[in-house]
Amino acid sequence: MSETCCPTRKGALVGAKDSMLFYADGGDVRQILRSAPAIDRDATQALVERLHPGRRVVEIGDGTLLDHAYPPEGYLYAACFPGLTVICTQDLTVDDRPSRLGGTFRAEARGRTLYLHTMLSTVDWFAYAIWDADGTLRRALSVDPDSGILENTGTPLPFEADYWAGRRPVEIDEDDPDPSYPLPFHPLEMAEDALRALFGFIYEGYVEDDDPDLDEIVLAGYRLAHH
Repeated sequence: MSETCCPTRKGALVGAKDSMLFYADGGDVRQILRSAPAIDRDATQALVERLHPGRRVVEIGDGTLLDHAYPPEGYLYAACFPGLTVICTQDLTVDDRPSRLGGTFRAEARGRTLYLHTMLSTVDWFAYAIWDADGTLRRALSVDPDSGILENTGTPLPFEADYWAGRRPVEIDEDDPDPSYPLPFHPLEMAEDALRALFGFIYEGYVEDDDPDLDEIVLAGYRLAHH
């Protein structure tokens, strides 16, 4: 498979940041996204209202999975597709521990596999979690250079192996006055590999020819207001 070098995607999130939930009915997430599925707007509106009882849900303009994976506080982007639901919101983790995802979000899975992925380049933080269809937490990891490993539950997935084995060390600039890094790997590099392994796309790095076109994945935008 040929690859095109794309250190930063055109239009990609500046600084590589996201905060996302994927609810999968069992199909391949990458294949669903590659089809540029049509959004079910009525189902999406109902989803957002269920997740935020007591809040007024105000429709705003559409977004995309490329540009709106980390909305401002008080805003949310979501889409119900055939076989897959996507939610982008900052309101996901408690104390940066993905296993503490709110019960309302977890209950929404209803027999589907639930994936959480979030990364924030300003602090080199990455976290992800997976719940099986029966609601069992399969894996939860949260790591940043200031706090180290905040959470590490369940069996690591294959994409993590090289990082824990020390085969993906942080490259330090020899001219850097502090040529050290408090972790044996860079969390954001693992975060991108997690995106590839779980969903079949990345935000920064080498974009493969058959990657989903994230600019074609339409998400409905909402502002969450108080009554």
